[in-house]
Parts: sequence; structure tokens; C-alpha cells
Amino acid sequence: MANPFLTPAKIISGKDALEAAGPALAALGKKALIVTDSMMIKLGNLDKVLKVLNQHHIAYSIDAEINSEPCDTMIVHGLKQYQAEHCDFLIALGGGSPIDSMKAIAMMSADPDRPLNSYMGQPVETPLPKKVAIPTTAGTGSEATQFTIITDTENDVKMLLKGGNLIPDLAIIDPQFTMTAPKGVTSATGIDALCHAIEAYTSRLAQPLSDTFALSAVKRIFNNLTEAYEHGDNEEARIQMSLAALEAGIAFNNSSVTIVHGMSRPIGALFHIAHGLSNAVLLEVCMNYIKDGALDRFADLARYCGMTQNENDEQAADLFLDNLSALLARLNVPSLAQLNIDRDQFFNSLEKMARDAAVSGSPANTRKVITEEAMIALYKQLW
Repeated sequence: MANPFLTPAKIISGKDALEAAGPALAALGKKALIVTDSMMIKLGNLDKVLKVLNQHHIAYSIDAEINSEPCDTMIVHGLKQYQAEHCDFLIALGGGSPIDSMKAIAMMSADPDRPLNSYMGQPVETPLPKKVAIPTTAGTGSEATQFTIITDTENDVKMLLKGGNLIPDLAIIDPQFTMTAPKGVTSATGIDALCHAIEAYTSRLAQPLSDTFALSAVKRIFNNLTEAYEHGDNEEARIQMSLAALEAGIAFNNSSVTIVHGMSRPIGALFHIAHGLSNAVLLEVCMNYIKDGALDRFADLARYCGMTQNENDEQAADLFLDNLSALLARLNVPSLAQLNIDRDQFFNSLEKMARDAAVSGSPANTRKVITEEAMIALYKQLW
């Protein structure tokens, strides 16, 4: 069976990647809309990007109105700025939210009168402006994917929009930006990357090349995430986590995600919990549930990460999940109660969340039949 394999057109990674990317940025256009958030201004990260743009005589306009849960109204605002400022390409600086927002603004620029929610289930195929992603967290992998997640404010649904043309044309993976991430962000985004890699490897749509990237990402994360979390100034750990997030993004871009992401998006949409956190809350419960549908795959992960010796598949799979549980404990993943989610509201939303998760299509990629009833039972386990 033939498998397409999609990646960014160009990736520049490693120490000083931003400075090295100057000529590549200049080749993409004359004026960029920089899509970012206020924290990137406060941390001085935006100034680092502007310095490189100024050195290469690239004009820019700054949209710093994005928050951790981007929605359709933010995208419309960004589109209007892109048009009014006569920009001809886009740069995203930040975590997954600015990168996803940049993709959605580019999408809307091709057909400004078309509502964003009309793209649900309709892959984007029209040519789009050039796009640059500069991630400042090691987690979402959005710099390498054809997906964007934007909240539909009218229907309280996180839309999963996709299309090969949404993949950034240039991904700049510079660890200097992740050095500023606080412990909570390092934990949540690192677990998000781990979730991407595990789901990519256990997906029904996995293929040989996606497996290669997924396995590498899982091993890097187990070897480096705790160090990056406990010692944020460890540059080597940050470099390794940046690479792992990129690998995991490439993996799930080509094999898709499964049950965790399907169940995570409704939590984020209804309770405004950051995507990485809602994934982290679900990861252990969901992986234990699907183990018997992907026993050999979980065993492969354990063996690749050096967690086993002569164990059989079931024993190896259990070892992997034990190590996953221990890692999550070290990273202090909060509970739903600690995230201040109202218990009664959560339980009253179970059917809607399970229905929305199923409609997203992601749970169907799991190597085990996933019903809405099963997802309701898993949501209940979170309490």
C-alpha cells in the first residue's frame, strides 16, 4: 500500500537556528504578519525575531491578540489585519495556539467570505500564502502538521481543520525559545508531544515512516523530559525535547491521532483548558484502556526505549504503561478538580463530549473499537 508522507518544505533546527534562517525568511515575502501572543512580547522573544527581520529588511505587522484557546473571532481579526497591512506571508511565534491561528488566517485569506466552520470535514486544497512557524514550546508539533484546532464560538466546539497546504513552509526549531518555558508549560507540552508520538505509533493509520519518527520521539521524551522539567536551563535537554516535539508532529501528521485527542478537544472547548493539559489528564486512562487492542505496539515501544529484557508482549506492554504512569507522576499532572473544573457541569456534559469526540473522527483511528459509551466511562474515570 502506498503512503503519502508530508513534512514542512524546510526545517532549520538547533542552536542559533533563528539567525541561520534569515535568508530563508527573506525569500518568502516582503511583509509578514507576525501571529503571536502578549507573553512573547513580555519575554523578549518577539524582539529576537524582529531583530532578524530588520537585519534582512523584511517588513512586518504584529498581531499579538492570540490566547491559549484560539477561536474564530481571533482568526477574523487576524485576517483583517493581514489584508489591511498588505502582508504577503505569515510568521507564527509561540506555542500551538499562535501556530494554529496563523494557519487558520492563511486559510481564510484564500477565501475571505467563507466561514471558518465550513471547512470542518473539508480538507483545504487551495494555494495559501507562505507560512513560517517558530515554536517556543516543545510539545504541540503544529510546526510540522497539516492540522489546526480553532474553537467555533457559536457551537462551543473545537474544530479540527486539515489540509496539506496548512503545513508551514518553514519551521525554525531554535531551543533558545523553549528555555523561557515555565515548569507547568514544559510538563504539559512535553506530555502533549509524548501523546502525539504514542498515538501516532498505535494508530490504525500508522505507516513505516511515521513509525520511525514516533519511536524516536517517544525515546527522546522518556530520556529528556524530566530533566527539561526539573532543570529548565539544561540546553541539551531543551534541544532534545524540541527535536522530539518536531518528530512527534511529523509522525502524527502522517498517521493521525487517536482516542486521547478525540476526547481532549471537547474538554478544552467546554472548560477552556489548554490542549496539552487536557491531553495529559487523559493519557494514562486512555492508554490503559486501549492496551489490549495494540499489545504488540506498546511492547515495541517498551523494547525500543530499553524498558524490557526477555518479557513477552503483554509483560512488555505493561512495563511501558508502568513507566508512563511513573513519568506522569514525576511531572505533576493536575487532576480535573485541581484545574477548577466544576464536577456537576462536567458530568452533565458527558454525552455531548463523547458525541463531539466521535464526530471528530480521531477515536476511530484507535486499534480498538471505541464507542461513545466507552468514552463516557473513561471521562468518568477522570474523577
